[in-house]
Amino acid sequence: MSEREVLLRKWLQAVLGCDAPRLSAASSDASFRRYWRFRHGEQSLIAVDAPPQTENNAAFVRLARAFGEIGLNVPAILAEDQSLGFLLVSDLGQRLYLDHLRAENVDRLYGDAIRALIVLQAAGPTHGLPDYDAAFLDRELRLFDQWLLGGLLGLDCSDADRAMLEAAYQGLINSALEQPRVCVHRDFHSRNLMLADRGNPGILDFQDAVVGPVSYDLVSLLKDCYIDWSRARVEDWAMGYFNVATKSGILREDQESVFLRWFDLMGAQRHLKAAGIFARLWLRDGRRDYLQYLPRTLGYLVQAADAYPELAPLGAFIERRVSSELSGLVPD
Repeated sequence: MSEREVLLRKWLQAVLGCDAPRLSAASSDASFRRYWRFRHGEQSLIAVDAPPQTENNAAFVRLARAFGEIGLNVPAILAEDQSLGFLLVSDLGQRLYLDHLRAENVDRLYGDAIRALIVLQAAGPTHGLPDYDAAFLDRELRLFDQWLLGGLLGLDCSDADRAMLEAAYQGLINSALEQPRVCVHRDFHSRNLMLADRGNPGILDFQDAVVGPVSYDLVSLLKDCYIDWSRARVEDWAMGYFNVATKSGILREDQESVFLRWFDLMGAQRHLKAAGIFARLWLRDGRRDYLQYLPRTLGYLVQAADAYPELAPLGAFIERRVSSELSGLVPD
C-alpha cells in the first residue's frame, strides 16, 4: 500500500467517523489523479486522490458546485482537503458512455449530451476561468511538434515542412478566435460522460474548463478520439446542435454558413493536440495503451484536410511522414 493510500484511508476514517473503508480502484485516468470506490452504508462513494502539486483541486471543487447549481449532473462535493489533495464525492456510477454507445442508442445518448452542453454554454460560469486565447491554443499545438513529431517519431522537419505547419497552426488559431466564446469543458467526450438513469449524462473531469470557442466541446463529443461515426451522422448531429444553440441564444442563425467550418477546423486543432498528448502519455508516463488512438486521431486530420484546401499540405504531410512512421509503434 502506497504512502498516499495510507494517508487517504486515515483521512476518510476521520471524515466518515468509522473504520477505514475497503477501497477498490474506480478508474484509469490519464492524469495523476486516482479514484477509489467504496461502500458507506447504503451509498457508493468516490474518494479522489489528486496530488495538489499536479492537480487543480480548487478548480474542480469550484466548478462542481457551479455546474451543479445550473442543473448539470456532476459529482457532489461531500468533503475536501485541498492541502492534502483528497476529495470525497458522490458516485456517478460505472457506465462510461464509451462502453455503451451503439448504433441503436447513439442518437438518444448524444442528444442527452448535447442538451447538457447547451446548458453548460448558456448558463455555465465564465468569470474567473482561464482564457482559451491565441497563446493557449498555440501551446497546445506545440504538443504535436514536441511529443509526436520529435519525441515519438524523431522526425527532422525541413524548412518547408516547418513553414507549412506554422501556416496551418495560425489558420486554426484564427478560426478558433473568430467564434463566440462560452464556458468550455475541454474534455467533453465518451470517457468523461457517464450513462445515468436520471439527469443523463453524468459529467466528469471538468477542472480544466476555460472560456473559449463555442465549437470546442461539440467537436470533442462528435469527433471523439475513442470512437468514430460516419461523416454524415456527425454533420447531422452538429447541425442539430446548431439549431438548438440558435434558439438558446448561443449562436445566431446567420452563422450557419460558417459553423461547420468552425467545427471542422476546431477539430483539427484538438486532434493535433490530442496526438501530441497520446505520444506524451507513452513517452513520459509509460501509458503505451494510448498509442492505439493515434490512427483514428490522425485520420480525423486527414479527413479535414480533404475538405479544406488550406489544410491539404498538412494532410499530405501526415500521410507521407507521420502515419507511415507509426507502423510498428501502435499496438494492435
